[in-house]
Amino acid sequence: MSPSNDATKDTLKQAGKVIAVHINYPSRAAERGRTPEQPSYFLKPGSSLALTGSTVERPAGCELLGFEGEIALIIGKTARRVSIEDAWNYVGGVTASNDLGVYDLRWADKGSNLRSKGGDGFTPVGPAILNAADVDPAALRIRTWVNGELAQDDTTADLLFPFAQLVADLSQLLTLEPGDMILTGTPAGASVAVPGDVLEIEVDVPATGATTGRLTTTVTEGTTALAAFGAQPKIDDKQREEAWGSAEKAGLAPQAETEQDQPKTLTPELKAKLESVATATLSSQMRARGLNNVSIDGLTGTKTGRKVVGTARTLRYVPNREDLFKSHGGGYNAQKRAIDSVREGEILVMEARGEKGTGTLGDILALRAQYNGAAAIITDGGVRDYSTVASFDLPVYCANPHPAVLGRRHIPWDTDITIACGGATIQPGDIIVADDDGILVIPPAIAEELVEACIVQEHQEEFIAEMVKAGNSVDGLYPMNAAWKEKYEAWAAEQA
Repeated sequence: MSPSNDATKDTLKQAGKVIAVHINYPSRAAERGRTPEQPSYFLKPGSSLALTGSTVERPAGCELLGFEGEIALIIGKTARRVSIEDAWNYVGGVTASNDLGVYDLRWADKGSNLRSKGGDGFTPVGPAILNAADVDPAALRIRTWVNGELAQDDTTADLLFPFAQLVADLSQLLTLEPGDMILTGTPAGASVAVPGDVLEIEVDVPATGATTGRLTTTVTEGTTALAAFGAQPKIDDKQREEAWGSAEKAGLAPQAETEQDQPKTLTPELKAKLESVATATLSSQMRARGLNNVSIDGLTGTKTGRKVVGTARTLRYVPNREDLFKSHGGGYNAQKRAIDSVREGEILVMEARGEKGTGTLGDILALRAQYNGAAAIITDGGVRDYSTVASFDLPVYCANPHPAVLGRRHIPWDTDITIACGGATIQPGDIIVADDDGILVIPPAIAEELVEACIVQEHQEEFIAEMVKAGNSVDGLYPMNAAWKEKYEAWAAEQA
């Protein structure tokens, strides 16, 4: 067939079914830790097809857009119940393809992969189509590059299920029609692409030099969030590991480092007690213990009347330096990793050095943190899309609104380290308590003792308030002298 993109355009016009194979390369089976006894398949809609040079959106709110370089077979004539020996004669052409998909939505259509793999542009093919009659199906090579770096390189010499078997197998129950495509599986090395990445896939015949040319697709960031009435993105570390290809590539620490056997410091009981006392009371009790520099100052919250209690996760921005922003600012950077990894009940605290001249958070990332169950986000920098962020249920504390993007002043540098925010030092695991009076950082080691003292103090203050309402002078009552303490003990006994 023609080596031009025109032939591929014509093929896409008549494309019917797009059928994809789950696992077919031994290298991929070894990577996934399972080898199927028989081929299994799923369908991709024809609307997912795209040509070389196209862009593909990673849907807004999603983290894991996976790429898979594959060889696509294009059916040349109607096949129904054909034999393996005759099956290759029904294949008209061979080209390169990319079986793109978002792992964030796998849970929603487990098995069918409809939404996770069926998005517009999720099946680029081309650019040229090799005539199937001119190639040996066991002598093809598939390679994938990400931003010019080789990511996948394998051949069809030892497939689990040779191409002819796939055609014959499918034809037993399905009528394969001219223009139908079969994506024949991906080798090891498939991984995750992020906005800005350029993906290239080539199928060639090393023995003859015949090639499809490189199928090129550029990844962009989606800007329209998925509607709330449908399935929402949802991932966990298992999905991250599968998408990236390994725990190391996914940036996941070994199990022993991420899931300690120690009990959590912030138990539900302790959290409830901290929610019951005012930050003003907590502040005075910490001051009594010599802790005067534990408030995050100068920030305003988006939710008044809300008490927030959670454990700290941390993110540090450093001042922008153009060469370093190129290496740390783009792609799946520290900011996005922090947002994606924040979990239920955690508060992400950002060190922005008090720099108010740019945003450190916007609506998409705030929405992602809210979906993950974050208790709040705190930054001593600016927030973009402020009115939208303020409309979310997620409390956000910031220095001010600002329309500029992160890169104007910051580079997202590292996570889960000791940071400074709003004049206070915060360590991962510190307990954060915030209300309309302010934001406090509580060392976990003193939290139990501290909150019990606060409960006693507020009980005493309830008594003092009643006495003042009754017309008593505050002299000797606030704070209480010995006589008033005796009266308090009697009052407290009556209350018990």
